[in-house]
Amino acid sequence: MYYVYVIKSLQDNRLYIGATKNLKSRLSQHNAGENKSTKYSKWVLVYYEAYKSKKDAIKREKRLKRDGRSKYHLKNRIKNSIEEVV
Repeated sequence: MYYVYVIKSLQDNRLYIGATKNLKSRLSQHNAGENKSTKYSKWVLVYYEAYKSKKDAIKREKRLKRDGRSKYHLKNRIKNSIEEVV
Protein backbone atom coordinates (compact mmCIF):
# COMPACT_ATOMS: atom_id res chain seq x y z
CA MET A 1 0.00 0.00 0.00
CA TYR A 2 0.97 3.62 -0.57
CA TYR A 3 -0.15 6.44 1.66
CA VAL A 4 -0.85 10.13 1.30
CA TYR A 5 -0.62 11.70 4.74
CA VAL A 6 -1.03 14.95 6.62
CA ILE A 7 1.10 15.68 9.65
CA LYS A 8 0.86 18.64 11.99
CA SER A 9 3.71 20.42 13.72
CA LEU A 10 3.44 20.44 17.50
CA GLN A 11 5.43 23.68 17.67
CA ASP A 12 3.67 26.00 15.23
CA ASN A 13 0.62 24.09 13.91
CA ARG A 14 1.93 23.91 10.33
CA LEU A 15 0.61 21.11 8.15
CA TYR A 16 2.77 19.00 5.88
CA ILE A 17 1.44 16.72 3.12
CA GLY A 18 3.47 13.79 1.84
CA ALA A 19 3.31 10.33 0.30
CA THR A 20 5.10 7.14 1.30
CA LYS A 21 5.04 3.38 1.22
CA ASN A 22 5.83 3.02 4.95
CA LEU A 23 3.85 5.51 6.98
CA LYS A 24 5.27 4.62 10.41
CA SER A 25 8.86 4.85 9.21
CA ARG A 26 8.23 8.10 7.36
CA LEU A 27 6.74 9.76 10.44
CA SER A 28 9.81 8.66 12.41
CA GLN A 29 12.04 10.25 9.75
CA HIS A 30 10.13 13.54 10.02
CA ASN A 31 10.52 13.55 13.80
CA ALA A 32 14.21 12.64 13.59
CA GLY A 33 14.88 15.70 11.43
CA GLU A 34 15.71 13.70 8.31
CA ASN A 35 13.49 15.81 6.04
CA LYS A 36 14.61 19.31 5.10
CA SER A 37 11.06 20.71 5.13
CA THR A 38 10.15 19.32 8.55
CA LYS A 39 13.53 19.33 10.26
CA TYR A 40 12.96 21.80 13.09
CA SER A 41 9.72 20.53 14.55
CA LYS A 42 8.03 17.48 16.04
CA TRP A 43 5.11 16.08 14.08
CA VAL A 44 1.95 14.10 14.69
CA LEU A 45 -0.13 12.25 12.11
CA VAL A 46 -3.60 13.73 11.67
CA TYR A 47 -4.83 12.06 8.48
CA TYR A 48 -3.94 9.52 5.81
CA GLU A 49 -5.36 7.91 2.69
CA ALA A 50 -4.31 4.45 1.42
CA TYR A 51 -3.80 3.53 -2.23
CA LYS A 52 -2.81 0.31 -3.97
CA SER A 53 -1.20 2.26 -6.79
CA LYS A 54 1.90 4.39 -6.26
CA LYS A 55 0.86 6.55 -9.22
CA ASP A 56 -2.51 7.29 -7.61
CA ALA A 57 -0.88 8.25 -4.31
CA ILE A 58 1.64 10.56 -5.99
CA LYS A 59 -1.08 12.14 -8.10
CA ARG A 60 -3.19 12.84 -4.99
CA GLU A 61 -0.21 14.24 -3.06
CA LYS A 62 0.66 16.61 -5.90
CA ARG A 63 -2.95 17.74 -6.23
CA LEU A 64 -3.18 18.52 -2.51
CA LYS A 65 0.10 20.42 -2.58
CA ARG A 66 -0.62 22.44 -5.74
CA ASP A 67 -4.39 22.91 -5.83
CA GLY A 68 -5.65 25.30 -3.19
CA ARG A 69 -9.23 24.13 -3.60
CA SER A 70 -8.35 20.46 -2.98
CA LYS A 71 -6.29 21.39 0.08
CA TYR A 72 -9.09 23.64 1.36
CA HIS A 73 -11.66 20.83 1.07
CA LEU A 74 -9.38 18.34 2.81
CA LYS A 75 -8.60 20.76 5.65
CA ASN A 76 -12.31 21.45 6.05
CA ARG A 77 -13.11 17.72 6.12
CA ILE A 78 -10.47 16.97 8.80
CA LYS A 79 -10.88 20.23 10.71
CA ASN A 80 -11.66 18.55 14.04
CA SER A 81 -8.74 16.15 13.73
CA ILE A 82 -6.38 19.06 13.10
CA GLU A 83 -7.72 21.07 16.04
CA GLU A 84 -7.71 18.17 18.54
CA VAL A 85 -3.97 17.54 18.31
CA VAL A 86 -2.30 18.46 21.58
